[in-house]
Amino acid sequence: QVQLVESGGGVVEPGGSLRLSCAASGIALPNYVMSWYRQAPGKERELVATMTSLGGSTDYADSVKGRFTISGNSAENTVWLQMNRLKAEDTAVYSCHARNRWTSVVHWGKGTLVTVSS
Repeated sequence: QVQLVESGGGVVEPGGSLRLSCAASGIALPNYVMSWYRQAPGKERELVATMTSLGGSTDYADSVKGRFTISGNSAENTVWLQMNRLKAEDTAVYSCHARNRWTSVVHWGKGTLVTVSS
């Protein structure tokens, strides 16, 4: 059974940092394009960051460039999203997404809530 389990969300003040984790089981992350999405209340889901392969090329939404970093580790079968200089508008549920590079089969995590508030 495939599982993507996010953790690391919470409440942080503006300007603070959080590191989200996405631990995978049942799949080998080197075979997947890994992404983080977020959905704020009343808004559509937004692609935040993508990594084409563990340690490979990355891409970011303009709104988070220079502040967020996606990374991964095959030994731990985990992907992280380091979020720095957080803003109130970063408040959202952040979800991990894995797409198989050859079959395009997709898996989602259930998400973790990030709240940026003073």
